[in-house]
Amino acid sequence: MEKLETRIRNHDREIEKMCNFHYQGFVDSITELLKVRGEAQKLKNQVTDTNRKLQHEGKELVIAMEELKQCRLQQRNISATVDKLMLCLPVLEMYSKLREQMKTKRHYPALKTLEHLEHTYLPQVSHYRFCKVMVDNIPKLREEIKDVSMSDLKDFLESIRKHSDKIGETAMKQAQQQRNLDNIILQQPRIGSKRKSKKEAYTIFDTEIESTSPKSEQDSGILDVEDEEDDEEVPGAQDLVDFSPVYRCLHIYSVLGARETFENYYRKQRRKQARLVLQPPSNMHETLDGYRKYFNQIVGFFVVEDHILHTTQGLVNRAYIDELWEMALSKTIAALRTHSSYCSDPNLVLDLKNLIVLFADTLQVYGFPVNQLFDMLLEIRDQYSETLLKKWSGIFRNILDSDNYSPIPVTSEEMYKKVIGQFPFQDAELEKQPFPKKFPFSEFVPKVYNQIKEFIYACLKFSEDLHLSSTEVDDMIRKSTNLLLTRTLSNSLQNVIKRKNIGLTELVQIIINTTHLEKSCKYLEEFITNITNVLPETVHTTKLYGTTTFKDARHAAEEEIYTNLNQKIDQFLQLADYDWMTGDLGSKASDYLVDLIAFLRSTFAVFTHLPGKVAQTACMSACKHLATSLMQLLLEAEVRQLTLGALQQFNLDVRECEQFARSGPVPGFQEDTLQLAFIDLRQLLDLFIQWDWSTYLADYGQPTCKYLRVNPVTALTLLEKMKDTSRKNNMFAQFRKNERDKQKLIDTVAKQLRGLISSHHS
Repeated sequence: MEKLETRIRNHDREIEKMCNFHYQGFVDSITELLKVRGEAQKLKNQVTDTNRKLQHEGKELVIAMEELKQCRLQQRNISATVDKLMLCLPVLEMYSKLREQMKTKRHYPALKTLEHLEHTYLPQVSHYRFCKVMVDNIPKLREEIKDVSMSDLKDFLESIRKHSDKIGETAMKQAQQQRNLDNIILQQPRIGSKRKSKKEAYTIFDTEIESTSPKSEQDSGILDVEDEEDDEEVPGAQDLVDFSPVYRCLHIYSVLGARETFENYYRKQRRKQARLVLQPPSNMHETLDGYRKYFNQIVGFFVVEDHILHTTQGLVNRAYIDELWEMALSKTIAALRTHSSYCSDPNLVLDLKNLIVLFADTLQVYGFPVNQLFDMLLEIRDQYSETLLKKWSGIFRNILDSDNYSPIPVTSEEMYKKVIGQFPFQDAELEKQPFPKKFPFSEFVPKVYNQIKEFIYACLKFSEDLHLSSTEVDDMIRKSTNLLLTRTLSNSLQNVIKRKNIGLTELVQIIINTTHLEKSCKYLEEFITNITNVLPETVHTTKLYGTTTFKDARHAAEEEIYTNLNQKIDQFLQLADYDWMTGDLGSKASDYLVDLIAFLRSTFAVFTHLPGKVAQTACMSACKHLATSLMQLLLEAEVRQLTLGALQQFNLDVRECEQFARSGPVPGFQEDTLQLAFIDLRQLLDLFIQWDWSTYLADYGQPTCKYLRVNPVTALTLLEKMKDTSRKNNMFAQFRKNERDKQKLIDTVAKQLRGLISSHHS
C-alpha cells in the first residue's frame, strides 16, 4: 500500500507538472474558446435566421417534392397496374370472345377458346378473384356447350328424318339421269356402263366430301357446296341438309373426351329412325306413290349415313352401315313381298318393278349390295305373270264374247292387207278370189294372236334392267306364254265352248279358228326368238305349248258339237207323237223326223269348212245317237203295247233316216258306212214286220245270221208289247181264229226267246 501510495503521489506530481506546463496553453485555449463562443453565437443566430428564411422559402418546395413523391408513387402503381392489366386483358378478351361465340352458337370455336383460356391465359393471372370465378365457370360452360351441341344434334336428326324423303327422291333422280346417260350417250353394254357411271358418281361425291370436310375453327363443319354447272341441276344430300351440327357435335364431344358416348348415342338414334323408316304404311300397296315414298325414305336414310361415313372419321363405320343395311334389306324385302301380293294391276306391278330397280341401282351407287332385291324381283315376276294372266283372261273373255263367229269379210285390197298384217295367213286360192271375199276365220283369231304378242311384250318389259341373260329372259317369256296358252286362253275357250247358248255355227267357227291359231304357233316362236335373240335350237329352250292348247280347245268344241247335235236331236224326238195302238198303215215319215232330217242336212252343210274327220265324226255321232234314241223310244217302259201298224209307221221313219244316211250329208264316208248306224233298228224292224222268227231262231249265234244285230232281250221286250195288243183293241179278238193263232205263235216265240236268253246267260 505504501508502494502504491508512493506511486500515486508520483503520478500526481507528474500530472501537476504536466498541468503546470500546459496551463498557459489551457488558458489561451479557454480564452480562444470564449472568443469562439461569441462567434458561434453570432453564427448560430445567422444559421437560425438563414434556417428561418430557408424554411420559409423551401416550404413550397417541400410541398412540391411531396407532390412529386406522390406522383412517383402513383406512376409506379400505374405502371404496375398496366402490367397486370396487360396480363388480364387477353383473359377478358378471350372470355368475351367465348361469350360471343356461345351467343352465336359457334360452339366448337367456343370450346377451342375455352381451352386456350383455361390452359394459356388463366394460369398467368390465377391469383385474381375474377379469374377464380372464371375457373369455377369453365366446367359449367363445357356442360352448356355439350348440352347445346347435343340439342343441335337432336334438331339435326329430326331434320334428316324429315328430309330423308327428299334426299332419297333426289338420289333416285340422279341415278335415273345417270342411267339415261348410260343408255343414250355412252351406247355401251348396260352393265359395263353402269359400273363406270357408279365409279364416276362416287368420285364426284368424294370430291365434294373432301371440299366440305370441317377443318377450320371458324367454320366448324358447316357445308357450303356449290353444284358444278351442268345440265342436271339436281341438288345432292349436302344441299338439302346442313350437316354442320353433327360435325360440330362430334368435334365437341371429341375435345371433351366423350366421343364414344356421342358415337353410341348417334348410332342408337339412327337405328331407331331406321326402324321407323322401314315400317311401311298399311296402304302402301294401293298406289305407286306409296311405294315411291317408302323407297325415297330408305334411300335418303342411307345416303345420309354414307355421307356421314365419308365425311367423319369413325362416327359410323362400314360394319355399322352393313348391319343397318342387312336389317333394312330384310325388312324391305318382307314388306314388298307382303304388299305386292295385294296388287292385282299388272301395270302397277311393272311400275313397282321399275321403281325397285331404280331403288337398287341408286343404293348400288353408294356401295350397298342389292343382289337380294333382284332375287326378290324374280319372285315378283311370278306374281306379275299371274296378274298379267288375270288381265289377259278378261281381255280374251271380252274378245270371245264380242266376236260374231263368222268369217271376216273383206271388200278391198287394203282391208285384206290389214288382216294379213295382223295375222300370219297364207292362202293362194283366197288371194286369187275376187273381192268381196272372206277369210275362213273370224275376228277373234287376229285379235287373240295380237293379244298373245302384247302379252309377250308385257313379259319382256318386266325382264328389262334385271341383269338377266338373254337365255333367262327367253325362258321366262316362254314359260309365261305357255301359262297364258295352256291356262288362261284354254280356260277362256273352254268357257265359251261350254256356254249354254252356244250354237253349232259358233262351235264350227271355233274349230276353224283354233285350227288357224294352232298353225300360227310357229310364228309366235319366231316372234319370241326375234325379241330375245335366243334360237329355239338352244339347249334347255322351253317350247311353246300352243299347239296342244288349240288342239284341246278344238277337241272340246268337237265334243260340244256332238253333244249339241245330240241335244237338238233329243229336242226333235220330244216332238215325236206315235200312236202305238194304231191299226192304220202310214204312207209317209213322221213330220218331226222330216224336220229333224232337214235340220241335220242344213247343219252338215255348214260343216264344209271343218276338217273332214270332224264333220264325219259329227255326222256318224248324230246318226248313232238318233238310232239309239229311236230304239229307246220304241222300247221305253211307258209304251206297254204297240201294234204292227205302229211298227210300220216307225219303219217309215227309220227308212227316212236310212235315206238321209245314203244321201251322203258329209263327204268322205264309204258306201254304206253311215247306214250301219241304223242297222240294229233295221234288222229288228225287219224281223217283226216280216215275222221271220224261224230264220232268226234257226240262225241265232251264227256269224252269217240275217238278224245278227238283234238282241233276244230286245226282241222279247218288243214282242211282249205286241202280245196283248189285239185283245185290248178288240174284245172279240179271242173268237177270231187268226188272232188266236197269232197269240199262240207270239207265246211260242216268246218262250223260245226266253230259252235263248237263259242259255246265253248260262
